[in-house]
Amino acid sequence: MRKIMLILSLLMFVVSCKTAAPKVVTIEKVVYVDKPVEAPMPVAPSVWERSYGISYTSQIPSTTYEVYGEIQENKFINAKISPLSTFSIDVDTASYSNVRNLLNYNMIPQADAIKSEEMINYFRYNYPIPTKKDVFSVTTEVGNSPFNKNNKILKIGIQGYEIPKEMAPKTNLVFLIDVSGSMSSEEKLPLLKESFKFMLDSLKKDDRVSMVVYASATGVVLDSVAGNDRKTIEKALDKLSSGGSTAGGAGINQAYNLAQKNFIKDGNNRVILATDGDFNVGTTSNDELEKMIVDKKSSGIFLTVLGFGRDNLNDQRMSRLSNIGDGNYYYIDSIKEGKKVLSADLFGTIFAIAKDTKIQVEFNPTIVESYRLIGYEDRKMNNEDFKNDKKDAGDVGSGQQVTAYYEIVPKINASQPDTTIDPLKYQKNVPTVGNENEIATFKMRYKIDGNEVANQLDKIISVGQPQINTKDFNFGLAVAAFAQKLRNSEYSKDLTYEEILKLADENISDDKDGYKAEFIEMIKKVISLSTQKPLSELKD
Repeated sequence: MRKIMLILSLLMFVVSCKTAAPKVVTIEKVVYVDKPVEAPMPVAPSVWERSYGISYTSQIPSTTYEVYGEIQENKFINAKISPLSTFSIDVDTASYSNVRNLLNYNMIPQADAIKSEEMINYFRYNYPIPTKKDVFSVTTEVGNSPFNKNNKILKIGIQGYEIPKEMAPKTNLVFLIDVSGSMSSEEKLPLLKESFKFMLDSLKKDDRVSMVVYASATGVVLDSVAGNDRKTIEKALDKLSSGGSTAGGAGINQAYNLAQKNFIKDGNNRVILATDGDFNVGTTSNDELEKMIVDKKSSGIFLTVLGFGRDNLNDQRMSRLSNIGDGNYYYIDSIKEGKKVLSADLFGTIFAIAKDTKIQVEFNPTIVESYRLIGYEDRKMNNEDFKNDKKDAGDVGSGQQVTAYYEIVPKINASQPDTTIDPLKYQKNVPTVGNENEIATFKMRYKIDGNEVANQLDKIISVGQPQINTKDFNFGLAVAAFAQKLRNSEYSKDLTYEEILKLADENISDDKDGYKAEFIEMIKKVISLSTQKPLSELKD
């Protein structure tokens, strides 16, 4: 009897293999997160662990299949040879919450999962609030480097204007939701449905909400429902269930068509894609899919991407799609993060105040020997593209901030002329009079109100900086150092996690939501995994 059952099982397997359509996925790079380190002993979960609904006695996979873009770390650049540093802004925060989620499951992230700028920009800093007329405020600060005692750190902080809720434009949102079989686990579709409900608190009668789902096929669940019709929208969300393979390309196409159909002139028209990124583009190639997103962006329809889940997260694809769709990319690992992204930070998520925002810093070679930008590796731009208003760059949402740190090697005897080279024949190699106290000049270009010609904001960064740094400066620097250390940066080899923990813990301020306290726990978690010490033995 057992033999018969075995034969029947084999026959059924063969038949299913012959009839099942193959799943084709284009993967640029496959990486594996380091094999998880088990906690040395089962312990009661901390407050931080409980806030994310995870106990370290949970089942942990031995390996995980995730896709990240390769990051080539920024090196030091000679300020005399290449004084200009140009990059597009980035307000994404997906890397931080993904790193937090991996640590929650006792996994040390691999290097390419860690984007330093997204770690830094997860936190809000105390920057001056600009007026609508000014659009942006810029704050700079200089302090000592934790990476090398002889170096300095330059912090640049940008604060965007915040649109008053009563002044927000009408919104046409299309929820594009992945309901394929890969979305079945609790941290995916169930979390997605509950997170989306937070958004409904801020939508008004004149706003429109549509919903498209995709799996083996696509379908329209809602078509232009009033934003304040909470009952109808929640009912549609509650009915969603997962199953089937994934035809992501077809779903994106249908969502954009629906957004175009319900387009609001002078309004905010946006597709919000929620997925783990593990989808096929169907009959459409990656290039065709990206071209469609770019074309729709030109017509005023933008794309925001929300990532969910682990094990098969395609971070590279989701980051890429959000970039070309002039939107942001967030990773939601908990109901708390869902509320942050889709309620507390919703206006920054869906309302852009400036487009094609670029930064260029010109370093003074008489003061600065060399410099390196921490993070923003995949946002670097050619220097000549800074004033090219046709060149695409990142967008800034309502009330959003952008923070960047540079490590600087000061020039020894900066006031003296450079005697290591012969005097130049056709130009002087001496500093311009009056610039001796300037470290750098900051420039920023951005477009507002649908204009195709960019505005420019300039600011001189002088040597005369405060001797005692703000807590904001130091805490953000601790986050930058943590990201660098976690990436195994060559510049962090002399820095310990204990030193980073001390720097962060001594500089916590304005932490009503507890995000900074959670960061302290993340550092302690890495120390615990690295040293096999229980969390209870680690002190701040």
